[in-house]
Amino acid sequence: MRNSKKGGIGIDNKTKTSSRKRDHLLICCEKRVEAGDAGFEDVRLVHNALPECNLSFIDTSVRFLGHRLSSPVFIAAMTGGHPDTHEVNMRLARAAEHFGLGLGVGSQRAALENPELEDSFTVVREEAPKAFICGNLGAIQLREHGIEWADRAVEMIDAQALCIHLNPLQEAIQPEGDHDSTGCLNAIRELCSDTRYPVIVKETGCGFSSETAEQLWGAGVSAIDIGGLGGTSWAAVECARAGDESLAALGRHFSDWGIPTVVSLTEVVKNGGPVIATGGVRFGTDVAKAVALGADLCGMALPFLKPAMKSEKSLFEKVQSIQKELSVAMYLTGSGTIKDLKKVRVYITGKTRQMIIKEE
Repeated sequence: MRNSKKGGIGIDNKTKTSSRKRDHLLICCEKRVEAGDAGFEDVRLVHNALPECNLSFIDTSVRFLGHRLSSPVFIAAMTGGHPDTHEVNMRLARAAEHFGLGLGVGSQRAALENPELEDSFTVVREEAPKAFICGNLGAIQLREHGIEWADRAVEMIDAQALCIHLNPLQEAIQPEGDHDSTGCLNAIRELCSDTRYPVIVKETGCGFSSETAEQLWGAGVSAIDIGGLGGTSWAAVECARAGDESLAALGRHFSDWGIPTVVSLTEVVKNGGPVIATGGVRFGTDVAKAVALGADLCGMALPFLKPAMKSEKSLFEKVQSIQKELSVAMYLTGSGTIKDLKKVRVYITGKTRQMIIKEE
């Protein structure tokens, strides 16, 4: 592993990291930050006119990395690392606990740099003592600080797994971004071989190709979160933050960069599993489509962030709506269980079909 940068982290960097987290939160709630087409509109589940199952008894439960969850809906990584994010994470954690869902926290870098910010993350475990929770650390930080930071991130929230996030596009656009990604694969390989907790590697809006997925499975990761194009664009987020017009223009130019979620999903599931489909998942029907295509969980961030900023009641209502959509989609495909849903045939049309056929 590489050594930390000369002179240590320093108070300026600590403050910048925390302030950036607050900026990201506000921009995601107030600006248009979604870009690209995830591909879900090109996917249609085959309707079953004779379902032979009871809508009232649809079983949406799944097992993921040895843990039983009530649904494949996963509250994807969003926030933390600033005092203003405490309330949001508290509500998200309460939703995860109440509905039996998995939950991923945002990057824990700020709290690792400044322990005074830990409570914006520790509140998650306090409010969700039984939930499946994933920690979060950037691959660059893993490379720089080694397994010590990974272990601290897991211990901070008593996580059952650790997500290592990859965000090369965001780093390239970010004024303070790290533009050197060399050594990250080896750092992930070392982490997987030296730790007992599961390691999930996730993209943050640009997706994974089959080639990159093969490298990660070979490195020993326990799961891949594809984080495909079609949801929140971090290039668009950084564009909104940019004080430099040249960086803002760069962000606009690359806001549509990446592999659409559905295309990435079809590539990644060929090489291994488990797989989390994140990126532009907006409805329970999208969750059903992703599961039918091979996903084990389906991550959603922005759809939960906005109601979580409003109130706990709004967040709970949103979760219930998505869960109901999923159950009805399962009923209409004759799927009494998630295992049944995985066997449902799908039609794929449009640009998504063109990309998948070309890849094949």
